[in-house]
Amino acid sequence: MTTLQFQNTVLDEVCPAGEAWMCEVKKGQLFRIVDLEGNQAVDTLFISAENPDERYSATDTLTQNQQIYLEQGTTLYSNFARPIATIVEDNCGRHDTLGGACSCESNTVRYAHDKYPMHSCRNNFMYALAKHPLAHKHQLNVRHLGPNINFFMNVPVTPAGHLMFDDGVSAAGKYVEIRAEMDLIVLISNCPQLNNPCNAYNPTPIQLIVLEAEELSHV
Repeated sequence: MTTLQFQNTVLDEVCPAGEAWMCEVKKGQLFRIVDLEGNQAVDTLFISAENPDERYSATDTLTQNQQIYLEQGTTLYSNFARPIATIVEDNCGRHDTLGGACSCESNTVRYAHDKYPMHSCRNNFMYALAKHPLAHKHQLNVRHLGPNINFFMNVPVTPAGHLMFDDGVSAAGKYVEIRAEMDLIVLISNCPQLNNPCNAYNPTPIQLIVLEAEELSHV
């Protein structure tokens, strides 16, 4: 596993496979998610640090952009219809915001009733809200959860309007970089899913980097 290194790094961490993660990203900073081993789904929520009632909205984002996939150049919108972040760089190709986060309930519907106890992204989000210091600092709770982005996840839409959970389109070292358009709280579940092919049935670590926007330099 090879991680990337940068100058002007504010934060550089690796989130283990299947775990929750949270940080703050200031307006104008860049937030990079690196798919270290390939085809790992990264369920992500963006929440305003100033007013946590304002958060990423899948419906506003799809409506404003007039497309169903997220890609380089896509502006992400909040439930107040304001730009919350922008995808400024992306060498994966496209990302999903329709499939939602896996949960105990969705695991039973999609797969089998005996999958109910399995680890899920919904559980990761709930655990972070209960235990992470930033959740306590911003007084976050379940009402601050909403539809999420699934970075690196491949969810094609059929001509009939059905969703398919297909093999991932990412690869080791692929990344997406987002510019914060306001001070943000970032909440991630590095998906623990073992039932669909999006991560080849094998959850893997991701690298998470916060950078100052000026004088970005690769090493």
